[in-house]
Amino acid sequence: MIITFEELQAFLDEQFPQGAAFGTLQKLGDGWAEMKLDVDEEHLRPGGTVSGPAMMGLADVTLYAALLSKIGLVPLAVTTNLNINFLRKPVAHKPIWARATMLKVGRTMGVGEVFVYSEGAEEPVAHSTMTYSIPPER
Repeated sequence: MIITFEELQAFLDEQFPQGAAFGTLQKLGDGWAEMKLDVDEEHLRPGGTVSGPAMMGLADVTLYAALLSKIGLVPLAVTTNLNINFLRKPVAHKPIWARATMLKVGRTMGVGEVFVYSEGAEEPVAHSTMTYSIPPER
């Protein structure tokens, strides 16, 4: 692992403060990360479930954290593809959390997957695969 939990947290606080709206870093390892989102009314959609954009945002920022654990603090690494499957209805007023794992990290691209869970449930509520573009070193 290239960076520590504390280094990544400080980087996110400074460079991506709006990211806290999508989730907070809970755990970080070599090529993986876990984040949690405390669900409130702004994350709900009609029908009493967590909105798709809330789950996508959590998945995206969690994979960003997992990628940075492998490549270091690279602010311009960006999502180039995000695919998500919503598997079951999350609990409306409980936190959701995500675990992201990098599947491959090359010089210019990183590919990973994310499982999103509703707190207290064993089965995932969503599964996402993503590709990130890694900018060239200058």
